[in-house]
Amino acid sequence: MEARMKNPAYVLSDAMKGIGNIIKAVNTGDVPHEFQEIVALRISQINGCSACVHAHTQNLRKTGVSEDRAATVAAWREAPYFDDAERAALELAEVATRLADRSTDAVSDELWDRVTSYYDEKQISALILLIGLTNMFNRMNATVREPAGTDWS
Repeated sequence: MEARMKNPAYVLSDAMKGIGNIIKAVNTGDVPHEFQEIVALRISQINGCSACVHAHTQNLRKTGVSEDRAATVAAWREAPYFDDAERAALELAEVATRLADRSTDAVSDELWDRVTSYYDEKQISALILLIGLTNMFNRMNATVREPAGTDWS
């Protein structure tokens, strides 16, 4: 498989500057890097972005995450490798990614209350930005047919 073109964020270099600033902001949100990768992997699995699934899986391995934890991200509800706080954040990532699947409020008050019981406003802000950014990259990569294993360096 070959990409149709370079990722638009790299073609328009000013975009990468803005994206870089968002990534820096997410990294100041006190959400561990390993868990950021887990959230991004789950979103990428939902969106079918092979390039991002591959990249986040590789990044997770670099963090030293257990193979069991990495292998069960798609089945986090049934896997014993995630705590209640992580489950709340993963559910938030899923519903925010699948906005069209809900006929009413995308994020229910019940889910919001669970998320806010585990995370402070800074952490929630980081998670929301991460969710949005991952979805943006998934959509760009799907559009240009970015193949798995792409070296973005």
